[in-house]
Formats: sequence, structure tokens, C-alpha cells
Amino acid sequence: MTDAGFSPRLLPDEVHRAVGPGTALLRLETTGSRQSLLDGAWWPRSRDVGREIPPLITALTEHLGPITRVGLDASAWNGIPTRLTVDDRVVHLDSFPVGDDTVLITRGDNDHFSLMVVPPATTPEAARTAMARAVHADNVTQAAEILLAELPHAAAPSGGTSPDDDEAPGR
Repeated sequence: MTDAGFSPRLLPDEVHRAVGPGTALLRLETTGSRQSLLDGAWWPRSRDVGREIPPLITALTEHLGPITRVGLDASAWNGIPTRLTVDDRVVHLDSFPVGDDTVLITRGDNDHFSLMVVPPATTPEAARTAMARAVHADNVTQAAEILLAELPHAAAPSGGTSPDDDEAPGR
């Protein structure tokens, strides 16, 4: 992933409602330096592991190569299985106390990527801003701090959303 030929694609206001299940809303750092605290940001539509993780793995595999493990916070996700088969490859799922604002991705044997998780019910404007800040090349701010700063209606990064919420309240 390099800066050459990169043109950022912003998320339209209605994109979170417009995309169906099985679509990953993802931004990755566009430099190869990996000096930032976060390597990217992900905006799932729900907290359903079986519905949200496979499209994330597919999208990441296109950009990073084969993904072998995903670390999730069990308190933030519904029923984390020990493994999923995605595109005919077994991906192991681990439950870590990483916080519901972060997902850990492992490529190969020991190459780790940290993605900020934007809560499903986040407004498009707040999600765009938080995701852009997370992937900034010199970001040194942790995911929880970014989310607290960008999500004015959330009391905490978990946002108190229902695991089955597909869109923001009032929409």
C-alpha cells in the first residue's frame, strides 16, 4: 500500500444504510511505514461475528494477503466461534480483552494489524471523521480516544448499541 495514485474515497452519508450485509466498510493506512498506532479502521453494521467478520477478512485478504487470526473482545460481540472458514481458508478467532474499540488481525505467523472498530450505530459524518483520523500516517491516538472525541452521543466507545442494530437510531 503506497501513496502513489491514491485518491481517498469518502463514505457518502447514506452508505451505512445503503450497503447490505456482507459488505465491509474499511479504511487502511495508505503508507507502508506502519508507524501509526492504528493500521486502519472498520465500521461494521452489527456485532454479529458470523455476518461481519467474513467480509472483513475477504477485504483484508485482497490488500494484505492471507489472514490467519482475528482477535475480538468477547464482551462486544455475539458468540465468537473458535474459527470461521472464509473463502475456503480457516481463520482462527480469539477472544482478547482488547476493548470493543479494537480488532487485532494477524497475517501469516506473526504480522499483526490493529483496526479501530467504529460502533455500528455511528452516524456517517462521525464515522468518516473517526476513520480518517485513525488512518492518518502519524496518528498516535488510541482508538478509544478517537471514538470518544468523534462520537458526541456515545458515553463510551461501545456506544451501548444492540448487537443486532443495523442502523443508527431514528433512521
